[in-house]
This record gives sequence, structure tokens and C-alpha cells, in this order.
Amino acid sequence: MRTEKLSDTSLSKLKERMGYDFKNEKLLLQALSHSSYTNEVKMRKEESNERLEFLGDAVLELVTSDYVYHAHEDLSEGDLTKLRASIVCEQTLSSCARDLNIGEFLLLGRGEDLSGGRNRGSILSDALEAIIGAIYLDGGFANAKEFIREKILKNAEQRELFFDSKTILQEIIQNHDNKQKIRYKLISEEGPDHNKSFTMALFIGNEQISTGVGRTKKAAEQKAAMQAIKILRLNK
Repeated sequence: MRTEKLSDTSLSKLKERMGYDFKNEKLLLQALSHSSYTNEVKMRKEESNERLEFLGDAVLELVTSDYVYHAHEDLSEGDLTKLRASIVCEQTLSSCARDLNIGEFLLLGRGEDLSGGRNRGSILSDALEAIIGAIYLDGGFANAKEFIREKILKNAEQRELFFDSKTILQEIIQNHDNKQKIRYKLISEEGPDHNKSFTMALFIGNEQISTGVGRTKKAAEQKAAMQAIKILRLNK
């Protein structure tokens, strides 16, 4: 495998960010090897990260299923499925990959590299799943689970992109046979047109439950819904 693009220093930096030290470093290198790279250097197709991605996807789905099952006891099977899907989607995984700066360490073909592959969501999310698969093979399920919980699931509800808070809140209210309606009201609007900030209040029936601030009204509503979910869980 051609590895001049990844020095020992680079690999050490990535492993430090990941919080996991590989016993078999070849697994990490394979997880970072995009098919465009393996094709370019005439390696076997099986030496790209695609097989590890397949494995990591399965491990991620199991760990995420366990997480949402215990964290959201008030959601039905269908709602849990939607929530899990939103956590393991490309948008979420690529965001987590960017947090780890995985793009910096990818082994890409020259064409893929020049066309912006290091920041492409699909490539980043696939690489993150491949890394999960590599950790699973190198250190077992417990280490893979810890990585997923720390780097993907930890503080999941702090990330607006992980799920549609408005939908989750609506389903929580419906599951409790609550006929009261949820509504949002604009409280304030500040700043110039190119940098506005909106504050939305969330009401259940006639009672104001929470507020949220965002660059758009929809984003502010999501923040308000997220706060309402937390408040309802604390009070149940």
C-alpha cells in the first residue's frame, strides 16, 4: 500500500483525535483508503475501505438502536426507527467526520482529491463507518461502541441536525393522548437582513413551555422544540 501521504505523525494525530490506538495500523489505513486511491495505485478492489464500511454500518446501527431505545422510552417503534435513521444519515455522519478532520487524512485518487473529495459528505460518512468497522476488528465491539458513543452519540440532542425536534415533540404529545396543540409564536426579530436572529416561543395549549433562538424562524422553532422535549422529560 502506498502510504507516503500519511506519516507516522499524521496517523498519531488522527488516533489521538479518535481516542483509540490501533494495534493493527493497517486496518486504519484501509479505512482511510477510498476506492479512487486503490484504483489509481493498482491495488485490489477489496483493499479499499468499502468492506470495512459495510461492517461499520452494521455496528453503528446496532449501537445507535441501543442508544435511542434507552434514551427515548416514550417513542414507538416507528418513531425510534425514524430517529435512528436521522442519526446514521450522511448529513450527521459527515458532520461528525468533519469534527475529527478525517478528510485531512483520507487517501484519495488525484482526480477525486482535486474535485473536493476531502470535504464531500458521502466520502466522509463512508470513511467514518469504515473506521468504526476497523475499530471493531482491531479492538472488538466494546471499543467500537465507546467510539460511537463518544464521537457520534454523545450530546446527540445538542445537535440540531440529528433529528427533527418538532416532529419528535409532536409524536411525544400524541403518544400521551394529549389533545392540546403545539404552536409557535415569534417573540422578537433582531439584526440586519443579512444577519438576523429570531426568537420563537413554543406553546402547548395556552401554556408557554420554551423559547428558541436561530438565524431563521424554522431553526428557532427547532431549538424551542428541543428545549421543550428536555423540559417534558424532566417533569414526567
